[in-house]
Amino acid sequence: MAMNLRLRDDQTEALKLRAEEEGVSMHAILLRAVDDYLARTAHEALVRKAAKAQTAKWAELLERLK
Repeated sequence: MAMNLRLRDDQTEALKLRAEEEGVSMHAILLRAVDDYLARTAHEALVRKAAKAQTAKWAELLERLK
């Protein structure tokens, strides 16, 4: 899927400099950033789901410990 991404001038310049330093394209850096974000938020969602399940499982004990 194609899409447009509008960056501020300072973001564009910083991205361009980073791409030149790393010897990769700006596009490659942005794809890596998206992949990193998706992986991180997927992990956070799993942790939230597990915490919710454990809280429900141990609700009675947790209430008695208050």
